[in-house]
Amino acid sequence: QVQLVESGGGLVQAGGSLRLSCAASGSVSSIDAMNWFRRAPGKQREQVAGITRGGSTNYADSVKGRFTISRDDAKNTVFLQMNTLKPEDTAVYYCSALMRYRYYWGQGTQVTVSS
Repeated sequence: QVQLVESGGGLVQAGGSLRLSCAASGSVSSIDAMNWFRRAPGKQREQVAGITRGGSTNYADSVKGRFTISRDDAKNTVFLQMNTLKPEDTAVYYCSALMRYRYYWGQGTQVTVSS
């Protein structure tokens, strides 16, 4: 199993930046990919960004060019650097680990972007 703890959310003005962190523990060597999802009020959960074990990354069209996913393997931590934030980025952001076809989830961190 894997345990995930997110941090770094908060309130920021439009155009600002935040960096989210996700610390993983447990069977981290078995993780196939790490992803960031978000759920905005009244909307379905959306995958924002992902990074595979091999380092390949992918992004939702809505965040391409503004968000960057990265990781520090020594610290078992994945980051989501969010720049040029927009009010529509307001959501609860969740870190997720894909391991053996199963998703493990963190508790989520609130990101609020004011206009």
